[in-house]
Amino acid sequence: MAIEQRYLFLMSLPFVVLVFVFNYLPLWGWTMAFQNFKPGLSFAEQDWVGFKNFIAIFQEPQFYLVLRNTLAMSFMALIAGYTVPVLFAILLNEIRVAFFKRSIQTISYLPHFVSWVVAAGIITKMLSVDGIVNELLMWLNITDKPIQFMAKGEWFWTIVTLSDLWKEMGWNSIIFLAAIAGIDPELYEAATVDGAGRFRRIWHITLPGIRSTMMVMLILSIGWLTSIGFEKQYLLGNSLVLDYSEVLDLYILNYGIGMGRFSFGTALGIVNSMVAITLLLLSNWIFKRITKESVI
Repeated sequence: MAIEQRYLFLMSLPFVVLVFVFNYLPLWGWTMAFQNFKPGLSFAEQDWVGFKNFIAIFQEPQFYLVLRNTLAMSFMALIAGYTVPVLFAILLNEIRVAFFKRSIQTISYLPHFVSWVVAAGIITKMLSVDGIVNELLMWLNITDKPIQFMAKGEWFWTIVTLSDLWKEMGWNSIIFLAAIAGIDPELYEAATVDGAGRFRRIWHITLPGIRSTMMVMLILSIGWLTSIGFEKQYLLGNSLVLDYSEVLDLYILNYGIGMGRFSFGTALGIVNSMVAITLLLLSNWIFKRITKESVI
């Protein structure tokens, strides 16, 4: 069998090389976390400090504040960004008018292709004192004066979560739509003949049919909890909401690269990666025990 598939192995070889070069070879840079790295000096000339940078991380109060923000926004994004696309995909699948269905799909996909710079500008303008949201709230007599949404730290997590949901909901639903499309149509026909209504068909056929996809996507999403990026927090945040907007990636950028503490920033990156790997393995083990579904 291996001889018959030698051409497939040869075809995959360039991609294996690319993965090694761009994903595994850079891990050599992790050695900086155990050094007092000085640019310009050779590897042999660097001052090795052991776990000093890691100890410094856990001694800084700001790290725990940043970790709180990261985990809070990650869990909110996980709950909203996982359940809503599933529901959206199911609702789209139930639409029988092809033109209407394609139109909704296209409209929901478009925000994904808008950069966060443009998206943040739109969101900031809508939530500004003279924005459409405040005008609508005052027109409905819900409030008698404009609300400064972007100046309230306790609202920042919700604003980021809803913004990310608006931007990625349609795109994230694609994989669930593909899984639904793979369900045998005869199952729906048999259920209809047996008198099952639309909601019963969804509950007993659609959801069980995409269960494996849902579990795999959930496990992978948990693995990325601490790696939520920094673009939306950086662009939507300001000095008034800094205690709620700063996340790990932004912390690494500001206190690592920005201040020239390259070893400290590398150590932060390692801690971030270790937490992500631990969450991935733990969630995979739990779901494997409970649902018999896993990615490993």
